[in-house]
Amino acid sequence: MAFIDYYKVLGLDKTASDKDIKNAYRKLARKYHPDLNPNDAEANKKFQQLNEANEVLADPEKRKKYDKYGENWQHGDAYDQARQQQQGQQRSYGGGGQQGFDFEGFGSGDDFSDFFQSMFGGGGGAGRGRQARYRGQDYNAELQLNLNQIAETHKQTLTVNGKNIRITIPAGVENGQTIRVAGHGAAGVNGGPAGDLFIKLLVSEDTRFRRQGADLFAIAKIDIYTAVLGGDLTIDTLNGKVKLKVAPETQNGTKVKLKGKGLPVYKKTAAHGDLFITYDVQVPTNLTEKQKQLFEELAKS
Repeated sequence: MAFIDYYKVLGLDKTASDKDIKNAYRKLARKYHPDLNPNDAEANKKFQQLNEANEVLADPEKRKKYDKYGENWQHGDAYDQARQQQQGQQRSYGGGGQQGFDFEGFGSGDDFSDFFQSMFGGGGGAGRGRQARYRGQDYNAELQLNLNQIAETHKQTLTVNGKNIRITIPAGVENGQTIRVAGHGAAGVNGGPAGDLFIKLLVSEDTRFRRQGADLFAIAKIDIYTAVLGGDLTIDTLNGKVKLKVAPETQNGTKVKLKGKGLPVYKKTAAHGDLFITYDVQVPTNLTEKQKQLFEELAKS
């Protein structure tokens, strides 16, 4: 897998401040967001790279390792451990000699790459390395969903580092929930297992409903005449429109429950939440003189 320069992805250099990184990510993420670039594979790929770059550079510890080790940053801890072991070997052999490595002068990305190749991943002479296997780096991505999309289990295709990955989105997932796709992260070192892909699901708000778990809440406006005399009211649900019977003398703020008209309960396909409707009685405005007189007569009676 080709090395991706996270600074170039964000259009920055290594001197960028944390604020520069945050601002650059937000600006570019808006530009390449899948919702604004439907069916655009290149924009989708760019968006995934932006998320990957931000995941590393926005984290002080990860950025420190990235700046020090470059493309091998995820194996920095292994490098430090191996370095300590090799230095211990050098001391046990009286320093210098044919055992171990000379660590003086290490500093460039090429130096580290050469070290990792000889120590952990092929090349080099016999006996120079232990051929240790290391798990690949995990990848992180985000997926935008709306309320209707999580009303049923479905499949979606994501492009991560130029590779299409088809995943199943279970019905009823929560906003911010993360799902793991095993083996779709970076390749392992020296034959080690690949990392995993973690996808954070972002469920956008719906102006029609407020969500609480699997239950949905909505406000339905009714005129004062329907509230007093009763009548029919058509409302939206996730599965289409339904007709409600409004009882006579309904008070403002009255709440009714539509059983099973909420979201599916996560990983319980047969169970659904409920839809709660709160009536908002609208007082008429701009009344004519005759209408005002009728209300006055009604008040006197």
